[in-house]
Amino acid sequence: MFKKLYALFSNDIGIDLGTANTLVYLRGHGIVINEPSVVALNTKTGRIVAVGTEAKKMLGRTPAHIKAVRPIVDGVISDFEVTEEMLAYLIGKTEKISKKFFRPRVVVGVPSGITNVETRAVYDAARSAGAREVHIIEEPMASAIGIRMPVKEPVGSLIVDIGGGTTDIAVISLGGIVRSKNLKIAGDRLNSDIMSYLRDEFKLLIGEKTAESVKIAIGTVAEGTPMEAEVRGRDLVTGLPREVIVTDGDVREAIGASIAGLIDGVKEVLETTPPEILADVMHRGVVLSGGGALLAGLDELLHSVLKIPVYVAEDPLSAVARGAGIVLEDIEYYKEVLIGTGDELPPR
Repeated sequence: MFKKLYALFSNDIGIDLGTANTLVYLRGHGIVINEPSVVALNTKTGRIVAVGTEAKKMLGRTPAHIKAVRPIVDGVISDFEVTEEMLAYLIGKTEKISKKFFRPRVVVGVPSGITNVETRAVYDAARSAGAREVHIIEEPMASAIGIRMPVKEPVGSLIVDIGGGTTDIAVISLGGIVRSKNLKIAGDRLNSDIMSYLRDEFKLLIGEKTAESVKIAIGTVAEGTPMEAEVRGRDLVTGLPREVIVTDGDVREAIGASIAGLIDGVKEVLETTPPEILADVMHRGVVLSGGGALLAGLDELLHSVLKIPVYVAEDPLSAVARGAGIVLEDIEYYKEVLIGTGDELPPR
């Protein structure tokens, strides 16, 4: 009786709490928020100046008393209070779209293999931000549900979820993760690689935002049509502004070691996967999701190394948020795929 009342008078919200971006799914409306996981703080007053897109515009451009921070590092909470404020902002924004009487029920995606303490931190932050009920789901599982993989059937599926801070490689069967590996090689690492390469090879200092723009514009792991981009930064020799031309070959060289590490991670998971499930994976192939799946040529490179089909999920960026939304539609059916819910969570 109470469950039906709650369903009528409260919102169901799915949150993909990512290192780079946070997506929010509102039941009945779809994905309603897709904003960077950035918060701008006034260090004098301790108040939040901006959240999301507005805060990201301030990265690297703030005066001394305003600090733009990313409260999620490598997929886990690094600043509890700021994360709580960011979640409160996102939940409040969602509540404005659909006003309801009771506080919302929330499903939050977290990286696979995070510790009990980290899981508890996510739960506490969501509760403090205004959620009535909080359920935690591993991101590769949510991603697999979001792209309609048969996660509850006795069939093996391999998903590689490449986010901003972490890459989750998971073999899924019968509603559980059979084998998984969490790598710190993801979008942020590739940005860092590009920054280091330009500093070493061109003696040019650039910011994270510029590195990401270069990665999106000409980033590729396969040789093809030559591409180039103008990059502006500070000359490390003269200290003055300078512009250089960077090619796709430069970017490929910069990110080469990290991509090799990612491929090795996928190989490691496959090497420890039970043979019956491995046979399913060979037949069904590997699915790439997350923002990193959009890196040009990555699917072809993985296919050439692993010798099994590799597919990029449809709309890979929103797969985790869509999966959280599907779980919310029938939380009883998906209860066994959740890693923690309310009182079942371990103490801090």
